[in-house]
Parts: sequence; structure tokens; C-alpha cells
Amino acid sequence: MIDICLPGTGGMKPLPNRFLTGLWAEHKGKALLIDCGEGMQIALAKAGLSLARLDTLFITHFHADHIAGLPGLLLSAGNYGKSSPLVIYAPKGGREIIQRLCCICPELPFDVSVHEISGSGTIFRNDLEISFMPVRHRIDCYCYSITERRPPVFSPAKADKLGVPLNMRSVLHKGQSIEVNGSIITPEMVTEGERQPLKITYITDTVYFEDLAAFAADSDLLISEGMYGEDEYIPKMTEKGHMVFSQSAEIAAHSHSKELWLTHFSPALTAPEEHLEAAKAIFENTLAGIDGIKKTIS
Repeated sequence: MIDICLPGTGGMKPLPNRFLTGLWAEHKGKALLIDCGEGMQIALAKAGLSLARLDTLFITHFHADHIAGLPGLLLSAGNYGKSSPLVIYAPKGGREIIQRLCCICPELPFDVSVHEISGSGTIFRNDLEISFMPVRHRIDCYCYSITERRPPVFSPAKADKLGVPLNMRSVLHKGQSIEVNGSIITPEMVTEGERQPLKITYITDTVYFEDLAAFAADSDLLISEGMYGEDEYIPKMTEKGHMVFSQSAEIAAHSHSKELWLTHFSPALTAPEEHLEAAKAIFENTLAGIDGIKKTIS
């Protein structure tokens, strides 16, 4: 089970009624955040999310609307009682950029470490797999997917038949073998049926290209940018390294995702929900994200 929230849905600059886009994902009491634009700590507080639980921060790229809120976020996290370490993953050059940004918050009650990423790969954090892939923007930029590999379905009937005590069943369900009355019981002996992994994919600040659908394949939830709703903006957005609603819908359709949330709206797009026609014609289960929108993926 993964709890998802978009604390903000805007691109370029924060507005009085719209914070900058980012993704919060909470799993087993710990949270990760993708991107940290100006005012992110306020957006998180407004959405009722606890900065003390923030464990990992992923940065897509170093444009201000995705990173400039970092000092304020770190200071607020300390004020909210965070004492556990924070790990940051960012594109090449991240250590120096983050060090310079954080010159205004040199003393924090928790450790911060920065790891630079390149190419494509997977990071394992708190029983989650976070995969990344470079996208096509004006500077180095990455998309991310979050995957939870779930254990097979536990069969109480099989466990009863083998005489497995109740207090030992959780060990089997976690994938470890046990001994009962001199016999070794393996997890495969008390499970049945594989469960599909849970997957959330986050894509923003890129032009459309076919590899995005493969990266987002079989997502339970795809969160993808849409600066504008109408296709007439495609040439202009392509020039600037962005997508419109229908292009994200194409990714959702080709990736066989279950649901699409649009985000990273242009400040000029005041009512995104009124511009969904082209996207819904391609992928019906499309929603214009709103600040604070939440969903539990299970």
C-alpha cells in the first residue's frame, strides 16, 4: 500500500491558488518526495503531510520551480522535529548546487546526504524500488517510477494443514523458511498466486517520445505533465521542452496505465479541468490534478 499526494500542480511559478508541482509517496511510515519548488513546505502542511516522515528526496532537474524550495523545506523539517537523515538523489552537479542552496541553512538537526544519478537505474529505499530514466528537456532531467513488489497471497488453509503456528506465519509471509516439528516449511508451501506489483510513474518537463510509455508500463497511476489542454500548443511546448494534455494521454494509453493525473500546468491555464476533451478522447480515465489530491494505491 502506497499513499500518494500531489501537494502542488503548477509549473513555472507558484500562484495564490496553486503551489508548484511535486509528488509525495508514503509507505510504511516513511515518505519520499519528488521535487521541491518554492513554497513546498507550505503545500505539504496544507495537505496535512508530516515533514518528520520525509526520508528521501528525488530531484528531476535544476530549474527553479523544481528545486528552489529546498532550503525552506529543510528548515521547516527541522522545526517540525525531524531528526532522522535525509537522502537526496539528483542529476549530475547536484552536490554543488544543493550545497550552494543550503548555505542559508547550514545548521540542521539531521544529516543530509546527496547522491548524483546518471543514465537509467533503480534505487532501493524502504522496500520500494525507485527507477529513473533521462527525459528530453532543455537541461538534464529525469522521470521516476515507484514500485512495491508485493509478496504472494498467503494461504491460511495450507498453513493449517502443515501445522504452522500462528505466531510463525508472518515469518513465512516475509519470504523466510521456518522449522515445524522437525520439518522445514518454505514460503512457497503456504502461498498461492502472485500479486501484481504496485507502480506509480511521475513524468514532467519533457517532450513526448516513445520510450516514456515503456518506462511507465502497467502503472497503477501515471502522473504526467500537461502545460496546456489544446493540441495547438504542441509546437510551442515542444520548443520549450514540455507536453500538452493529449501527449500525456498517449503515454497513459500506450503504457496500459490504469489512471492518469495531469500536473505542471502553465500559470496561464486557470481551469485545467475545462480542457480535458482531447486527453479523454485518447485515455478516458484522465483527471486534471488539484493541489492536495490524494489516493491510496493498494
